[in-house]
Amino acid sequence: MKLPPNVSQEDFTAALAQFAKVVGQEWVFTSDEDLELYRDSYSVNWGETDERTASAALAPDTAEQVVELVKIANRYRIAIYPISTGKNLGYGGAAPALAGSVVLDLKRMNRIVEIDERNGYVVVEPGVSYFDLYQHIQDKGLKLWIDCPSPGWGSVLGNALDGGVGVTLAPYRSHFDAQCGIEVVLPNGRMMRTGMGAMPGAKTWQQFKPGFGPRIDGLFKQSNYGVVTKMGFWLMPPPENIATGIVTVPNYRDIIALVDTIGRLEQSKIVQGLWTLSSPTLGTRGDAAHEAGPPKPADPAIFAILSDPAGVDMAKLESAASASGTPFWSAEFNLYGPKRLIEAQWDCICEALGKIPGARCKLNPVRPLPLPAEELAGLFDTGPLGIPSLRTFSLGPMVSYDGEDVVGHVFFSPVIPRTGEAAIEAMEVFAAITRKYRLPGPPLQFPSAIFERAFLFAVGLPVTRSATVNAKIRGIIRELVEISTARGWGEYRTAPAFFDLIMGTYSYNDHALRDFLETIKDAVDPNGIMSPGRYAIRSGHSRGGSGHPAGTTDQIQKASMQ
Repeated sequence: MKLPPNVSQEDFTAALAQFAKVVGQEWVFTSDEDLELYRDSYSVNWGETDERTASAALAPDTAEQVVELVKIANRYRIAIYPISTGKNLGYGGAAPALAGSVVLDLKRMNRIVEIDERNGYVVVEPGVSYFDLYQHIQDKGLKLWIDCPSPGWGSVLGNALDGGVGVTLAPYRSHFDAQCGIEVVLPNGRMMRTGMGAMPGAKTWQQFKPGFGPRIDGLFKQSNYGVVTKMGFWLMPPPENIATGIVTVPNYRDIIALVDTIGRLEQSKIVQGLWTLSSPTLGTRGDAAHEAGPPKPADPAIFAILSDPAGVDMAKLESAASASGTPFWSAEFNLYGPKRLIEAQWDCICEALGKIPGARCKLNPVRPLPLPAEELAGLFDTGPLGIPSLRTFSLGPMVSYDGEDVVGHVFFSPVIPRTGEAAIEAMEVFAAITRKYRLPGPPLQFPSAIFERAFLFAVGLPVTRSATVNAKIRGIIRELVEISTARGWGEYRTAPAFFDLIMGTYSYNDHALRDFLETIKDAVDPNGIMSPGRYAIRSGHSRGGSGHPAGTTDQIQKASMQ
């Protein structure tokens, strides 16, 4: 049996017995077979000494049980690591940030505590998935709509706490921004409610975010200051209709005017649904939510240019595209609401984007929602319709890399400015890395407009069961981080293997941010039991040495990559 860090066998055995009194022996997991479920199946350290594996797992059923478990962990100074459903594949899965931690598995806490159609909110426990919430709304016949990511099997609460996003309307698709009110068990075992929930009997806990005094909800996002046991979310009324509109522009550098104009439309709230960028010239499209199947093939002359191992010559590509009448960029918009509103929004979009020479606009038919069941069954991704699914997995996995079978991916996720110039720079920089290491993927990977005022690149790198290949992938990620940091592009989220690497890049004024976060950590968790090392936040007794690289970004990067 693996032991938690700095805990004796005698103390661990005693603690397990006390844990069992709280949750029942059947909900204490210590066997190797059970603990396999708490490995990160996409770990870039699989089978290595640095792999983050659990010593045990506990599955409480209520917030009151969580309180007692946290108190026991404090008594024995046992590191615990709460998870909601552990489905954040590519960002760590169910594995703890510190090897030997006891995973606090909250999947059994799967109650929809309250749902209010009139005021448009829901209160959920950590184990409630997007599937659960969607089905509950359908079963009750409520006039409510959810925003969900792809895939939809993850926790509503957990996704928000890790900074997850969805694919429908702003601001709902930024899931933590749609949050209102938190119940959290602090590291000392004390339960707290934020916002209006701090007033006993409050009637507006899920209706007024600020509450009284400082708003502290954000301290529990991507942190380790407590176990969130309930969270409120704002929901939206189901839109009456949906339509997709497509605008194409002919030239490579038209992306600059395209992005600038769409940005102004978003800032004016004319564009509220998610829009996607694709390239007919590169043989990709942005309508995957509405049409299944692989991308349409490019013109043969275009394909020859795209296949050049030295890289894509954009001038030649643009010339070939022009000769074939193929537009270079396509922006697809999801529009929601009354038919008159959709048509008015589209008129505004076309009027603005039509000023780009050669731009063409097309609005597909306005469709009443919900779509017929037989039509939904044929769609690749139903997320833009507020319906969770697992169809994203049907894209097909990366098969092999460097002669090894690919078992999953790890994400590199930088945020870049919402400008066409930045998009061009990032696409070309990341394409060079793809060619250098012969990574699987298209010649250019496009930015996502999922955030309202910045672009996101979510680059999935292959993970294998080969220590040699995984070490290479870790090195590639380090190189990507160094290149991005030099350009002022920071990652918004990462897997535990890279927590220190990424936190090291947020180093303004000699790591003032990290120091502030750890000052809070020392105050609320002096024993350092709550998810130690999560997002590179540690308490005082575990800082220093190899456990907490200090000083320059280079030192942090080297330590985190060893």
